Amino acid sequence: MSVKKEASGRRSVQVEVELPGTPEQIWQAIATGQGISAWFAPAELEERNGGKMVIHMAPGMDSAATITSWEPPVRMLAESPGWMPGMPAMTTEWTVEARTGGQCLVRVVHSLFASTDDWDDQLEGTETGWPAFFRILRMYLTHFPGQRCSHIRVMGMGGSLEEAWKKLSSSLALAGVAAGQKVSPGAGAPPLEGTVELVDTAKDHRNVMVRLDKPAPGIVSIGAFDCSGMVMAMVTFYLYGDRAPAAAARDEKPWQEWMSRLFPQAEAAAGGA
Repeated sequence: MSVKKEASGRRSVQVEVELPGTPEQIWQAIATGQGISAWFAPAELEERNGGKMVIHMAPGMDSAATITSWEPPVRMLAESPGWMPGMPAMTTEWTVEARTGGQCLVRVVHSLFASTDDWDDQLEGTETGWPAFFRILRMYLTHFPGQRCSHIRVMGMGGSLEEAWKKLSSSLALAGVAAGQKVSPGAGAPPLEGTVELVDTAKDHRNVMVRLDKPAPGIVSIGAFDCSGMVMAMVTFYLYGDRAPAAAARDEKPWQEWMSRLFPQAEAAAGGA
């Protein structure tokens, strides 16, 4: 993975994914508040040129942008301020291209203008983060298209990547699981039943995604991530259907308490919608 550098000073990274659905269905998922909330994070979006977009990444961590080009269902351009002092504004472009067989190619490009390499790590970080969310997006489009989402998100910190994953996987009976396997953690954790969709192991993360039957139909992503030396454990539920709001309201606190017991050395954080 690398940053593309142009003579003008523009620096950019690009990620592409092929997804099931029509351009209109894909647009609903990537360019509306309801759609973004269903696979990424709770969001509000004004669907117009000049509209505002706010994504609630975690409690107290909001990402805001202004839509500078609005061309449904094929292209959206948004500009956000730098994430830290001195960082240039970043532009994000989403495009949707129809393909054969009921598929669309979705491309996201992040770019900024800079005369040094100071912000290349931030650009590369956005690039490496998308594949996991695109897997959730694919599951959403395949199994729950157009449905509203209720969230549970709990986080803990501490230890090495292997230590954090061992705690998570042993507590949720996920050690050694494979795609297609039924899982049900049992005593010690709040209710969770479903089928493993993905097991992803890499140098900087361990991640299992489960398509849920309980506490409501949906998706849960369970993982440990090494974020530049800071290890985070995260469990994120995307719940759909009539049972979802009540399940999220009922189970958010038990999951937060469970995470706090698992990682007592750092205060666990939670976010729900």
